[in-house]
Amino acid sequence: MPLSICATPIGNLDDVTLRVVRELGEADLILCEDTRRTRILLERHGIKARLTSYHEHNEAERTAEVLPRLEAGERVALTSDAGLPGVSDPGARLISAALEAGVPVTVLPGASAVETALVASGLVTDRYQFVGYLPRGEGARAALWAELARWPHAAVAFESPRRLPASLVSLAEAMPERPVAVCRELTKRFEEVIRGTAAEVAAQFAEPPKGEITLVLGAFEVEAGGEEDALAAVVELVEAGAGRRQAADVVARLTGQSRNRLYQASL
Repeated sequence: MPLSICATPIGNLDDVTLRVVRELGEADLILCEDTRRTRILLERHGIKARLTSYHEHNEAERTAEVLPRLEAGERVALTSDAGLPGVSDPGARLISAALEAGVPVTVLPGASAVETALVASGLVTDRYQFVGYLPRGEGARAALWAELARWPHAAVAFESPRRLPASLVSLAEAMPERPVAVCRELTKRFEEVIRGTAAEVAAQFAEPPKGEITLVLGAFEVEAGGEEDALAAVVELVEAGAGRRQAADVVARLTGQSRNRLYQASL
């Protein structure tokens, strides 16, 4: 039997697909990030099943335990608290181990916070990139803004509500006119989308909000710069706390300038 990767709702429990409901009901074992969260979903849809936790702190241990059961033909379903396992959630280790062992893996798609936020933001374009959770460190965050300043299309990120105000202030300092949308509690009762420039949106979040946050950066016209501008970007990143080699590498990839020349010139 294959390992089934099951997408779960990102908020509204009725957003689960019929395929996922059927698979969870027929599975011999359901691996879930938080058994309490998954049990609520199962009870909503009348499913009784055996649940086992599978999260970032026991991923290696659980993978070693479950792989022989998969090889023996047991039907195992993998879920996360919300969305698709393996995308900013545990699951990649088990999926890789199963494929290496010759166990088939099937994906049952469903709700996506990334695509839901993109459409709700009104900033969707024909291209976008997902950058996962925003970095916690100020230097790493500055390096990401510098990278996205050269990305003319939409970008999507996750952020904790507690860190959101500081991240928005940092973004507003780097790209004050970039169109931004903060999508909060998507598909839930108190869903809210705040839109505006980075500077305008940052001013609306002096205090941390409640709920799950997805941040969307809209398309933006970028200006091409020469070696002098690239060197200035390296210096700015270093002053913000990024490592010199990391800063030179990021700016070189974005501008096409020589990484070694930028590093040496910034010393």
